[in-house]
Amino acid sequence: MSAESTLSTLIAGDGENIVVQDWPIDAGMPLRGVVLLVHGLGEHAGRYDHVARQLNAWGFAVRGYDQYGHGESPGLPGSLPTENRLLDDLADMVDSTRTRMQKQTPLILLGHSMGGLVVARFVSLRIRRVDGLILSSPALNPGLNLVQKLLLAVLPNIAPNLRVGNGVKPEFISHDPAVVAAYRGDRLVHDRICARLAKFIATAGPQTLALAEKWTVPTLLMYAGDDRLLNPQGSRDFSAAAPKDVVTAVCFESLYHEIFNELDASAVFATLRTWLAARF
Repeated sequence: MSAESTLSTLIAGDGENIVVQDWPIDAGMPLRGVVLLVHGLGEHAGRYDHVARQLNAWGFAVRGYDQYGHGESPGLPGSLPTENRLLDDLADMVDSTRTRMQKQTPLILLGHSMGGLVVARFVSLRIRRVDGLILSSPALNPGLNLVQKLLLAVLPNIAPNLRVGNGVKPEFISHDPAVVAAYRGDRLVHDRICARLAKFIATAGPQTLALAEKWTVPTLLMYAGDDRLLNPQGSRDFSAAAPKDVVTAVCFESLYHEIFNELDASAVFATLRTWLAARF
């Protein structure tokens, strides 16, 4: 039987508490690495319990945390006090996680959607050293229309804290009705986004893509070909530009956005396991 996950808090650089969830591997099992999990827009780390437990079974301890303005962590839903807050919190999490690990143990970042953008931008800026990167439907191209682009050119300057609907349509996160129903009924899921956070997503994607050709961290990029919440072209562009010996890219053509939560995610988990086995 798998060990139970535990909740704790981490004091961030600004003194606020980040809610952290740990999924340890079973006692006596050799530790192959630690995966630091970063969730997407409007959700929280607890939605990745099944992913964490699968990683546990393969010998990887997992840490997740609720990003600012999400889950049980501080901030109004969808708010962002500074442009770099999500990157700063990830740096704090990496530092905290490193102190709990032996020096030779690999540290791998896994980010989904907005979380995928956060970890990719973090790696592109070389804020901290990590040993591997896993991207799940990363928000490298949010698929903005002309009106949204015009709003983003104005709102962050005059009303950066204005919060509006984030545009996520639950029916397109997964083909599994049970996943969609659970998402709709989850008290920690919200549909808010402020102008500053929207600007971060809109600008960090192109900035990260511009550095793809210089990528050096071993990366697994997995994305949904039938993604209706963001534009999968961002992942295609990243894959085309990045060194092929560094970045492994796999498109799951028929899947919706949450590839780990689809009716049949076996190919997704098999791809992840093969990539991890080859490197860690």
